[in-house]
Amino acid sequence: MQTLAKILILLVIGTLTAQDQYTKGMDKAFHLWGDQKPIEAANLFERIAMAEQDNWLPHYYVAQINTIYSFGEKDFEKLSKQLEKAREFVELAKAISPDNPEILVLEAMINTAWISFDGATYGMTLSGKNVQLYQQALEIAPENPRVVFSKAEWDMGSARYFGKDTAPYCKDVERALELFANFSNETPFYPSWGKDRAEQVLEQCKS
Repeated sequence: MQTLAKILILLVIGTLTAQDQYTKGMDKAFHLWGDQKPIEAANLFERIAMAEQDNWLPHYYVAQINTIYSFGEKDFEKLSKQLEKAREFVELAKAISPDNPEILVLEAMINTAWISFDGATYGMTLSGKNVQLYQQALEIAPENPRVVFSKAEWDMGSARYFGKDTAPYCKDVERALELFANFSNETPFYPSWGKDRAEQVLEQCKS
């Protein structure tokens, strides 16, 4: 009985130690990102992801950093490398957490980065996929502010491209900001981005 108790205690200690290492690692990665060191942050998130193969969050952040820093990139080889890495880690995250609206939004952002780079080449094939991804995310999580806002911003971009009025989507941005005020998730390091950007877009709506 004492042996069993010792094993259980060691298991608990081992779990707590692993959790502590995870927390420290994630904190450090976010600090690197905040200190304008995205490559170092992405590399650390990747190492954490390899150790935490049943946790979608570090995979998500590897993909997110590689996606964000692809917007505005002019070098095709560098862009391809970053977005292929992003796609790889989005697929790993989806395998861990299927039908996750946060991951669906990020997948759509990867497509948008390609379209932003070369709309003539990628717009036709990826625009339809984005419509499906945002619709799927909205069906799963209609109260998620990132889903509502990201879909609204995508719809605005599409409207601009086709010379249509973007004003109808401003109400969706307003709704997203209301949702940001009340949305919470207790999972440590759960995505929380989007509110600042939504406020900027709403200001543009009013101007």
